[in-house]
Amino acid sequence: MDLATIIGFVVAVGAIVMAIFLEGSTPMSVLLPAPMVLVFVATFGVTLAGGTVRDCLNAFRAVPGAFANKPKSADDSVDVLVSLAEQARRDGLLALEEASRTIDNEFLRDGLRAAIDGTDPDDLREMLEDKIATKRIDDRVAYKFFEDMGGYAPTIGIVGTVVSLVHVLENLADPSELGHMIAAAFVATLWGIASANVMWFPIANRLKRLSNLECEEMEIVLEGLMAVQSGANPRSVGERLRSLIPDTSRSSVGRAMKDAA
Repeated sequence: MDLATIIGFVVAVGAIVMAIFLEGSTPMSVLLPAPMVLVFVATFGVTLAGGTVRDCLNAFRAVPGAFANKPKSADDSVDVLVSLAEQARRDGLLALEEASRTIDNEFLRDGLRAAIDGTDPDDLREMLEDKIATKRIDDRVAYKFFEDMGGYAPTIGIVGTVVSLVHVLENLADPSELGHMIAAAFVATLWGIASANVMWFPIANRLKRLSNLECEEMEIVLEGLMAVQSGANPRSVGERLRSLIPDTSRSSVGRAMKDAA
C-alpha cells in the first residue's frame, strides 16, 4: 500500500478539525445533517446526470485502488525484459514459451505470447499501443467522475447556503436565533468546498497519477518487447529502457542503482 493518500487525508482532515478547536468551537457545530445531505447527495446526483450509470459504477470500483494500490515499479519490468532478452538471444524466441507462463504482468505476458506466435512487429506494436490507449480511456472515465464531483460540490454548497439564508430572512422577527441560523447557513458552503478539495479532487488526482504511472510502465514494456522480438543485445535493451524511466517513476532501489552506476 502506498501511504501518500492515507497520510494526506489524515493531515488535511486533522488540520480542519484543529482549526475548529482553535476557534473555540467543536466539530459538532459543522456536522449538521441538512447541509451535508444537500451537498453530498445533490453533488452525486448532478454528476450522475452528466454521465451514465456505468461511469458511476466504474468510478466507485476504482476508489479502493486509489487507497490500496501501490504504483508498479518500471525498474522491475525492465529487469524481467532484460532477462527475457538474454534468454531469447541465447536460445531463440520460442524458448520464452515457458517463461511466459510465470509472468504476472498481464500486458507483458500477452505481448510476449503474441511475439512468440510470430506476430508481425508492426502489428504487435499497433496491438500493444491500442491496449494502452484503451486503458487511458477507461481510467479517464473513473477519475473524471470525481473531478466533476469536485467541480459541482462548491456550487451546490452555495445553493444550500442561499436556501438557508432565505429561511433566516423569514425569521427576522426572532433576533435571538439569527446568529445560530446564519452560522448554520454557511455550513453548506463549508461542506461544498471541503468535500471538493479534501475528498473528490484528491481521489481524482490519485487515480489519474496511478493511471499515468501504469501507462508509462506499459509503454516501457512495449519498447522492451519490440527489442526482445528483434533479438537486440540485452545490455543495450536494459540501458535504453532505463533511460525511458522518469526519476519520479523510479523505485528507491532503481534510483540507487542509477546513482551507483
